[in-house]
Amino acid sequence: MSKKVSVIIPVYNAEKYIVECIESLLSQTLQECEFIFINDGSKDRSRQIIENYKKVDYRIKLINQENQGVSAARNTGLHIAAGEYIGFVDADDYIEKDMYEILYNSAKQSDCDVVISNFESEMEGHKVITKYPFPIGIILNKDYIEQEILLYFLKEENLNAVWNKVYKKKVIKESNVKFPEKVILGEDELFNIQFFSNAATMKYIDYTGYHYREVIGSATRNILENNYLSIALGVYTLELPEIYIGKIDKVKIHQLKSIRLIKSVMSYIHMYFAPCKDVSFSKRYEYVKNMVSNKYIRDALPIYYSEIYNTLGRYEKFIINMIKRKSVMGLYCATAYSRFRNK
Repeated sequence: MSKKVSVIIPVYNAEKYIVECIESLLSQTLQECEFIFINDGSKDRSRQIIENYKKVDYRIKLINQENQGVSAARNTGLHIAAGEYIGFVDADDYIEKDMYEILYNSAKQSDCDVVISNFESEMEGHKVITKYPFPIGIILNKDYIEQEILLYFLKEENLNAVWNKVYKKKVIKESNVKFPEKVILGEDELFNIQFFSNAATMKYIDYTGYHYREVIGSATRNILENNYLSIALGVYTLELPEIYIGKIDKVKIHQLKSIRLIKSVMSYIHMYFAPCKDVSFSKRYEYVKNMVSNKYIRDALPIYYSEIYNTLGRYEKFIINMIKRKSVMGLYCATAYSRFRNK
């Protein structure tokens, strides 16, 4: 039986949620799938759990390797994938049973290189569905990809994930698209920029089949440990792929990157000042203080101010003004008031 979709699942110490993930994969209504689990040096029972399922379902493949990181794990999966299209799932997430049937049929119907769908994220008990402002259900050509999608990657973060899409394997192989290994920047975003730079057609469907879960402790602890600010600054200073050069005005690129950086900073401030028993208030306060004084953020702020400020609500304007004044206590009071109002 030919494989329609190869689903690549990197696994590292995921025993708490991996059963739900596997069950959601095995219940797919599209039967012609293979599920490639890359056990990236797990030290818990993840490998044993996958092996038990592998014994009863031939669609499961398991590759064990020493810990090399999520990019290397996904690249291992890409190397052996036999499907016409490629999908990705994280081991602590789960999907609807019709997800790959809907995405695959949408791709095949128009012979699209990539199909984008919505996703639901769950963080601290709150569920939010992310949708996109793209035309729904129609073929979008290379001009649209270059003029809209590649720009969207510069100004927003919510398209970066690889798990709410299916990618034509032929494009990946012929263009040698891979996940960059051993980099601190967003590997998913760089993979997507590579792929979309080489894609001729795409489609966006208003369907939500992927459920993303934030699972590693509190959000505050996560951003301190992962240092997302460094990642955001890395994206801001990143030298862009050749596809951008000559096609998009440099001033426009800098403008979009500046807006995205300040948006990220605003969200990080809320996360740092959320109550958190794992990280002391003084440490979080100091982090915000250093963040709002950062050179790149000071450079980006006037651009955000001139382009976006007048479209903001009163609360967001206050936050921007507090960042502008480097008033960390003002930011703390504003976010505390916002949490109180939203209870």
